[in-house]
Amino acid sequence: MNRVILAALLVFPMVASAQNQPGWFVPGQPQGQQQGQRPATSAQPQRQPQQAQAPAALPPGTPPPAAVIGVVDVPEIQRVSTAFNQVRQELERRRAKLNEDVQSEQQRWRDLQQRLGNERGGLSPEQFRTRERALQDQITDGQRIFRDRARDLEQLAQQALREIEQTLAIVIRQVAASRGINLVLPRPLVIFNDPPFDMTEDVAVQLNRMITNVNLPPDPSAAPPPRPSAAPAPAAPRRN
Repeated sequence: MNRVILAALLVFPMVASAQNQPGWFVPGQPQGQQQGQRPATSAQPQRQPQQAQAPAALPPGTPPPAAVIGVVDVPEIQRVSTAFNQVRQELERRRAKLNEDVQSEQQRWRDLQQRLGNERGGLSPEQFRTRERALQDQITDGQRIFRDRARDLEQLAQQALREIEQTLAIVIRQVAASRGINLVLPRPLVIFNDPPFDMTEDVAVQLNRMITNVNLPPDPSAAPPPRPSAAPAPAAPRRN
């Protein structure tokens, strides 16, 4: 017992001294921030961000001329444009035909699936799987064809509209030059303008003179490819 008390008395002054001495490691405190120590600070000074230098002033340029403004209503021009209406009507007809073909094929696929389900009892598992795979391949091919047709129709619409817009840009420049106009604004951006500023009617008349229709490629749906027939039913087993 005396030895234990003596050992405790010897250890206690060492721990107390360690807590008061800088550089000693004391359990329970983070290393480098023992009691009596201040956290170390970086001796290297922080760099101040460099300010961007202003670019050198440019020499005086030529001032723009006085603005002579014209106003154009593009939606109104499209509404009375012969070419635009021709393209719009043809695209609407082809979209309606595409939707009709999609609905017709979907109904045919449902009928084939129902017929295959009714004939399942007379087929072996392998025969049923073969016919099911053939029908699924047919449906997949049909869906791909319809996706291609829809994509081609969208590309056709963009191409036709681009052709009309290019001609419209030429006409606007011609009408503006004839009036001495050097700045043309779309009507939706203008809150108020007097009628003499408006070029819409002149532009629409000139556009119908320059382009009355757009040459569109033939509609591929007019002669659809033959439909692949459903997988034939397996022949009945021969009887001896």
